[in-house]
Amino acid sequence: MTGTPHPERGPDPDAGTGPAAPSTGQPDTLVQARAALRDVFPRLVTLVRSIPDPDSASIGTWTAGEVAAHLSHSLRADTDAIAGRPVPEAIVTKAGIAEATAKLLAEDGERDPAALADRIGTLATRFDDVASRPRPATVEWLQGTRLPPSVVACHLLNECLIHGHDIAKATGRRWPIQHHHALLAIEAFLLPLIAALPPTAFVNQEMAGSFRARIELRLRGGRSTVMAIDRGSLTLDTGPARDVDAHISADPPALMLVLIGRQRIWKPLLEGKLAAWGPRPWKLARVLTVMSPP
Repeated sequence: MTGTPHPERGPDPDAGTGPAAPSTGQPDTLVQARAALRDVFPRLVTLVRSIPDPDSASIGTWTAGEVAAHLSHSLRADTDAIAGRPVPEAIVTKAGIAEATAKLLAEDGERDPAALADRIGTLATRFDDVASRPRPATVEWLQGTRLPPSVVACHLLNECLIHGHDIAKATGRRWPIQHHHALLAIEAFLLPLIAALPPTAFVNQEMAGSFRARIELRLRGGRSTVMAIDRGSLTLDTGPARDVDAHISADPPALMLVLIGRQRIWKPLLEGKLAAWGPRPWKLARVLTVMSPP
C-alpha cells in the first residue's frame, strides 16, 4: 500500500465518491495514532539510516533499501489522502498492491539509507502537520475507498511497524512493537478496512473453495470480533459470538506478525501470546492460509 509524490495543489477538494467505511467509533483515534507515529518515526529514521547494505535481502524479493523506499511511498500516499489530494491507482488485494508497489519502486531508484532516512523524516513531519488540521469525516484512499482520517493514519502506523520489523530482521537489529501500537493498527486500521472493502479482498479465492468458518478474535486489551469466512468472502460481526468454530485470544504484536505472514502461528502459541480453543480449533490454521491481506 504505497503512494507517489504529488505537488501541493492548494485547498483540499470536496469529498469524492466511493465505497463508504464505517467509523471506528473512537473519536480520539486520530490523536492516538498521531502520538503513536511520533513515537515510531524517530526510531524508524534511525533504523533506516543504520542499514549497512541497502542491497541485503529483507522480505520476499525486496532488499532493505527497497523496503525503506516503499515506506516513503506509503508516507506520501497517506499524507495525500488525508490532505484530499489524489492517491495512486491500486486495487486493494495482494496482487493489486504488489503490482502498484513494484511500479513505484521501479520509478524511484533511490536506495541510499541516509537519503531515504532524510526523506522519511521530512515526510513524517509533513504527515503530522497535515493530520493535525481539521478534516472531513472521511477521505478518499486507495481504490476510491472512503475512510476516516484515523484509519489512514493507522494504516501508516501498521506500515511502519511491519516494515520496521522487516528492516530490523534483515540488519540484525531489534524492533520491539509496543502493545498499544499494534492494537491501534489492528482495531483502527485492519478491521475497519476489512469492513470497508469488498468481502473478497482479503481472501485467497483459490485456497478458499467451499471453506467456511467463524472465529472469535479476542484482542488482549481490546475488543472482540467474529471473523466469518464463507466460501471466499470475509465479513466481520461485532455482535455476540454465537455459533463460532473457535476462539482465539491474541497479544496484538504477535497477532500482527502472524496475520501479515512474518511469523508462523506455532511459536506465539507455545509462548502463550496466542491461545485457541473451541469445538473446531483446527479451522484457525486453515483461516490463516485462506486469508490474504494486501
